[in-house]
Amino acid sequence: MNMSESNKRNFIVHGSILAIAGILVRIIGMLYRIPVVNIIGSEGNGIYGAAFNIYNIMLVLSSYGLPMAVSKLVSARFTKKRYKSAAKVLRCSLMVAVCTGGIAALLVFFGASFIENVIYGGGLPGLAVPLRILAPTIFLVAILGVIRGFFQGQSTMIPTAVSQILEQIVNAIVSIAAGYGMMKAFASLPDVAAYGAAGSTLGTAMGALTAVLFMGFLYAVYTPTFNRLKRKDRHTENQSTGQICKIIIYTMIPIILGQTFYQISALLDDVMFSNIMMTRGVSSNITRDLGNFSSSYTLLISIPQGIATALSASMLPSIVASYTNGEQEGVYSKLTKTLKTNMFVAVPSFIGLFVIGEPIIKLLFARYDSVQGGMMLKIGAIAIVFYTLSTVTSSALQAVDRMKAPMVHSFISLVVHIVLVVILLCTTNLGIYALVIGNASFPVIIFVLNLRTLYMEEGYRLPVMKVFSKPVICSAFMGVCTLLSYNVMYNVTSSNAVSVVIALVVALITYFVPYMFITKTIRLLNL
Repeated sequence: MNMSESNKRNFIVHGSILAIAGILVRIIGMLYRIPVVNIIGSEGNGIYGAAFNIYNIMLVLSSYGLPMAVSKLVSARFTKKRYKSAAKVLRCSLMVAVCTGGIAALLVFFGASFIENVIYGGGLPGLAVPLRILAPTIFLVAILGVIRGFFQGQSTMIPTAVSQILEQIVNAIVSIAAGYGMMKAFASLPDVAAYGAAGSTLGTAMGALTAVLFMGFLYAVYTPTFNRLKRKDRHTENQSTGQICKIIIYTMIPIILGQTFYQISALLDDVMFSNIMMTRGVSSNITRDLGNFSSSYTLLISIPQGIATALSASMLPSIVASYTNGEQEGVYSKLTKTLKTNMFVAVPSFIGLFVIGEPIIKLLFARYDSVQGGMMLKIGAIAIVFYTLSTVTSSALQAVDRMKAPMVHSFISLVVHIVLVVILLCTTNLGIYALVIGNASFPVIIFVLNLRTLYMEEGYRLPVMKVFSKPVICSAFMGVCTLLSYNVMYNVTSSNAVSVVIALVVALITYFVPYMFITKTIRLLNL
C-alpha cells in the first residue's frame, strides 16, 4: 500500500471513529430526551428547544469556526513540520476563544429577559431561566473547540470522539436528575415547565465541563511529545501573535457565517412561527407544536446528520494536506470517498424514517402526537440526504481555500428559506409543517451552489452513479420490506414496540445484504 492509499484509508478510519462516536452521542441524546420529555412535558420541551436554538446560534457566532479553523491551520503547519508555528496557533486560538466565548456568554446571561419578552414576544414564558443556565456553557465550549481542533489538525479524531461520549453521558445523567429535581422543587409555580427545562439544560453545562477537563488532561499528557517536536523544528516563526490571531479570525469568520445562516434559520423558524401564529390567533398549540418539531423531527434526523459532521471534520485536515502538497487527484478522491460513505448511511436513514417514522415516534415519544410527527418525517426526512451533501461539500470548499463560497451559499439559502416559511405560515394552514418544508429546502440550495462552485473553480465532477446508485437501490428494497414487515407484525401482535423492533431488524438485513452482494458483484466484474 503506497502512502497516498494509506492516507486515504487513515482519514476514513478516523472519520469512522468520530462518526461512530457521533452516532452514539446522538443515540444517548435521543434516549435521555425520552425521559426528559416525559418529566418536563411538552411545554417544558418547547421552552427547552427554543432555549437551545438561542444557545446554538450564540455558540456558532462565538466558537463554531474555532475547531475547523484550528484544525485547518494546524494541519497545514504539521504537513510542513512547522511545529512552533502550530503551537502559536494553539495559544492564539485559546486567546480568541476566551474573548469570543466570554462575550457571548455574558450577552446571553444578561440578555435572557430581553430575548424572552421582546424577541419571542412573550410566547414562551420562562424562557429566560434555561438561557441563564446555558450561558456559561458557551464559554466552556469555545475552549473545548480549540483543543479538539488542535488534535483533529493532526488527523487524530480519537480524543474528540472519547470526549464527546463522556460529555453526552454526563449530560444525560444530569439532565434527567436535574430536570426531575427542578420540576418537583418548583411544582407550585405557574412557570414550572421553564424550571424543568432549566434543570435539563444544566446537563449540557456539566457535560461540557467534563469534556474540557478530559481534553485538558490529554493535552497535558501529550505536551512532552509536542515539546520534542518543537525542539526539532528549525523553522523561524516570522508571524507575530497579532498576525496569527488575525489569520484565525479571518479563517473563522466565513465558517461561522456559513453555519450561522443555517442555525439562525432554526431560530427564525421558532420566532416566525410563534409571532405569526399569535397574530393569526392560534396561540394554544405553539409550545406543543414546537416541542413536537424539536423532538419528533429535529432530534430524529440529527442522528444520521451527525455522521456528515464527523466525516467532514476528519476529511478537512486530510484534504488540506493534499491541497497543500498540490495533489488535486487526492482532493477529488477523498471528497468522493467521504460522500460515498455518507450516502451509505444517509439514504437508508431517510427511507427508514419515511416509511416507519410514525411508529418510531409512538414508541419513543408517547406524549407527543405521533401522527403529526410521522407526517413531519414524511415531508422533511429528505433533509438528511441534502444536509449531508451540503455539509461535506462546504467542508471541501473550506479545505481548498474557497472559504467565502459556503458562507454566500448559506446566505442565499437563508433568504429563500425566510421568504418561503413566511409565505407558507401567512397564506396556508400548514402550521408547523411550514417549518418542516423550510427546513428540508434549506440544504438543497446550499448543496447545488456548492457543487457548482466545486465544478467551476476546482474542476470537480460529482460521480453520481458511484455515490448514489448502490444506497438508492438497496434503500428502496429495504423500505418496501420494512413497511411490509411492520404491518404484518402489527396485524399479528397488535404491539407497536414489537413491530418496530422486528421492522428495524428487517431493515438492517434487507439493506446490508443486498449492498454487500452488489459491491461484491461489481468487484468481480472489475476483475
